[in-house]
Amino acid sequence: MDFAAAYSGGKDSALALYRIIRQGHRPVALITAVQIDEGRSWFHGIQKELLLGVSRSLGIPIIFSRCTPEDYQQTFEQSLIKARELGAQCCAFGDIDIEGHKAWNEERCTHAGLKLALPLWMEDREALVSEMLSAGFKAMVKIINNSLDQSLLGQDLTPALVEKIKAAGADPCGENGEYHTFVYDGPIFAHPVLFEKGRVVDLGTHKAIDIFI
Repeated sequence: MDFAAAYSGGKDSALALYRIIRQGHRPVALITAVQIDEGRSWFHGIQKELLLGVSRSLGIPIIFSRCTPEDYQQTFEQSLIKARELGAQCCAFGDIDIEGHKAWNEERCTHAGLKLALPLWMEDREALVSEMLSAGFKAMVKIINNSLDQSLLGQDLTPALVEKIKAAGADPCGENGEYHTFVYDGPIFAHPVLFEKGRVVDLGTHKAIDIFI
């Protein structure tokens, strides 16, 4: 089956993509929502240039869903329709167990004439992080909320770092928004996506490290 993948640039979307490819399905597009005024991905704050680097390394075209908060839903559906026109029969998402996310994904896919795929659905969160790391993905901590220490920013996710996150009382997978990552290498990458680390930005409830080519 040909499919598109909703791709945030983070670890869960990378693992979902990896799994569905290993099942024998063929990716025709990545879909990433980006802020129309800043050119960065929503929630993870990854520059379009870096996402294009990911697209090239994965060998999968990327569709940028350029939107504001007000037209996020409509624009994402339009991007799904573009993926369907490229031959996609379904779209895969990296959501794990939040029912509201599943309902939103299902509604968008239905409106676009696609099936929904959730390769990680209802699996143990910590086990998924372990699987991602064991598979060889390299994921850097890009954003944290204020429950976590700023020193985590810019570090690669490792089993030891996951233990630190757990010790701070946060979900080891960050599924509740405790942290977001940028995946820059792994078993489905042809080569690492190189980047430089910049300054840490205080976003109020969250902090982020800037990264750039």
